[in-house]
Amino acid sequence: MAAFSAAWAAGASWVEADTQPTVDAVAVVLHDDDLDRTTTGTGPVRETTARAVAGLDAGRWFGPQFAGERVPELGTLLADLTDDRSLLLEIKGAHTDDNLSALCDAVRGGRHDDRVFFESFETDELRRLTGLWTGRPFGLLAHELDADPAATALSLGAAAYNPEVGALLARPGVVAQLHAVGVAVMVWTSDDPRQWTALTDLGVDAIITNTPGELLAWQSTRGGR
Repeated sequence: MAAFSAAWAAGASWVEADTQPTVDAVAVVLHDDDLDRTTTGTGPVRETTARAVAGLDAGRWFGPQFAGERVPELGTLLADLTDDRSLLLEIKGAHTDDNLSALCDAVRGGRHDDRVFFESFETDELRRLTGLWTGRPFGLLAHELDADPAATALSLGAAAYNPEVGALLARPGVVAQLHAVGVAVMVWTSDDPRQWTALTDLGVDAIITNTPGELLAWQSTRGGR
């Protein structure tokens, strides 16, 4: 939560987060499949109860000033959304139907469910999401670009195609191809101003970064976002 608060304080209107379920089907905000790297716990998050996850220290690994930071439940992050704060939420890894239903219920239970935009690498999860989240847009994440990203996005019904920055810069014409069929492009993860220039000139719709304050300051020198 300290990271999200810092992004909002810097002026970011969007934050990006990953969510996956605990063994008792509670959606928590955590990137890794296992607890070992970023918390004081061990083992897969999907084999751990929400109560046990909530008791772990998730900040000490990053720096002593963050000791005591916890792994938040998704609802904690959703409660901090406002009319000018939005969330790009990655559905991380495989989800059962019950997991997806619980996730959608958690988002609907927030005060600003219209501010949440789902994304995932998991095409099966996204296809099943359309039946649970009818009419709501979502994005497809990609490590490597598909042979025809526009066709892939359209076949899935994705409103956005979100590629890794190196893969996109290797095939920059993809941005125009996706825009031509009405699909947005949110690229990840770029912390390099030299890349920001190239990406902005290509017309990407969003740049996902670990340094939002620096990106916002850079964008201000170009006259906008």
